[in-house]
Amino acid sequence: AQLGVEKRLELVKQVSHSTHKKLTACLQGQQGVDADKRSKKLPLTTLAQCLMEGSAVLGDDSLLGKMLRLCGEAEDKLAQELIHFELQVERDVIEPLFVLAEVEIPNIQKQRKHLAKLVLDMDSSRTRWQQSAKSSGLASNLQPSGAKADALREEMEEAANRVEICRDQLSADMYNFVAKEVDYANYFQTLIEVQAEYHRKSLALLQNVLPQIKAQQEAWMEKPSFGKPLEEHLAVSGREIAFPVEACVTMLLECGMQEEGLFRVAPSASKLKKLKAALDCCVVDVQEYSADPHAIAGALKSYLRELPEPLMTFELYEEWIQASNIPEQEKRLQALWSACEKLPKANYNNIRYLIKFLAKLTEYQDTNKMTPSNVAIVLGPNLLWPQADGNMTEMMTTVSLQIVGIIEPLIQHADWFFPGDIEFNVTGNYGSPMHVNHNANYSSMPSPDMDHADRRQHDQARRPLSVATDNMMLEFYKKDGVLVPASPWGRERWPVGDTSVSHTATPVATEVHSQQLPGVGDVFRDQAPRRRGGGRITSGPVPPGGC
Repeated sequence: AQLGVEKRLELVKQVSHSTHKKLTACLQGQQGVDADKRSKKLPLTTLAQCLMEGSAVLGDDSLLGKMLRLCGEAEDKLAQELIHFELQVERDVIEPLFVLAEVEIPNIQKQRKHLAKLVLDMDSSRTRWQQSAKSSGLASNLQPSGAKADALREEMEEAANRVEICRDQLSADMYNFVAKEVDYANYFQTLIEVQAEYHRKSLALLQNVLPQIKAQQEAWMEKPSFGKPLEEHLAVSGREIAFPVEACVTMLLECGMQEEGLFRVAPSASKLKKLKAALDCCVVDVQEYSADPHAIAGALKSYLRELPEPLMTFELYEEWIQASNIPEQEKRLQALWSACEKLPKANYNNIRYLIKFLAKLTEYQDTNKMTPSNVAIVLGPNLLWPQADGNMTEMMTTVSLQIVGIIEPLIQHADWFFPGDIEFNVTGNYGSPMHVNHNANYSSMPSPDMDHADRRQHDQARRPLSVATDNMMLEFYKKDGVLVPASPWGRERWPVGDTSVSHTATPVATEVHSQQLPGVGDVFRDQAPRRRGGGRITSGPVPPGGC
């Protein structure tokens, strides 16, 4: 049993020694010095100092400065927790392991070596005493006598006594070692407990600072808006109209209304990239871009196109498409109005704002060549698209006519779909005018009570409406010897996915109807009221007149 314990002593010594060595290597602070000196050498402390210095350079008036300060304070607290943890591990685990491996077990092993030496001494004394007896010629059963013999016997007895004492001490130490194995094992339990407590405190520190960091980020107004959900952008910026939409619209009202091909002519790629970056920072030099309205229009198109969900929503996509395919104009417009009313409040406010602007833009169509149809062609795919993973270009070609058939009447009849004037300069940052319907052709719109023959004669006197797909492929028919584009607002219904245009379709006017007629049409009288996101209950108004 004693040999087994001795072997175990050596194994425990080896394990304790290697564990102590590896644990010491895990310490980031300098071992054996006080907390202040350890802290200065700690990587976390130097990181915290670096962050705080960076915060002082940038200042609290920048978001990065605030982030650096909060993170620097957090890292400094983490460093203090780490110092406390390492001191505790050193005191309760590393030092006891050192004592076990380098003091307690070696002492027992020294005791074992000392016992071996004492046994040798005792054997040597016995041998001398026995030799003394032989030299005296005494029988083996007789004790030698005389002073010398007495001295040898006394030496032998003392040596035997020392061996006995040492053997008892060694046995006691070995039994103590075996009995204290629970204490030695407890060092490792202590290690895990101290680590757990350190990580708990560190986690609590991080969980405490994270809400502060997030609050600073959320409170920071200069947030990117491109590619972000509309409602999220509006919530963090405290706005009703998305910043890129308002900024671009108000700038275009000042400098772009008579620009030929607005929204159709591609801007300079570098200018567009610069303006988008400026809009993402909520900082726009109006003067710089007043000479480049195409860049402004391009940025507005990019914002709309990069929304995760189209402004007119995925949820209502099928309803919009179905409405555009209704042959009768009054029912078609009523269906579009119904879809409008179902838009979420944020989307409704922004589409209303945008459509009112586009209607105003088409008032200058003689100069800018942007008729409601042309505007619908270039902007429609940026306002509504299907939710699918297929080839977007191919997919948009199949539905482009339907989308044009949705956006065009919204622009033509903007004041019927969205009654009332609108203040484009919502935040007062730009000197833009309110939207007022200045359509000079408004008086030429047919009356709702005009009979069919008069209405047809009236239609023939009006300018035909142009319709095209995204790739500007036009279908034409002859009227009075002049080639004009065919219209989706004729008598024939277009099937979904059909990109051709009927040659027998009857043209209708591009003029915007500015009157909202009072009352509710008989055909819509039985419709249930609809509640939109804004909370008001509405029923379908009488659509504007037309074929």
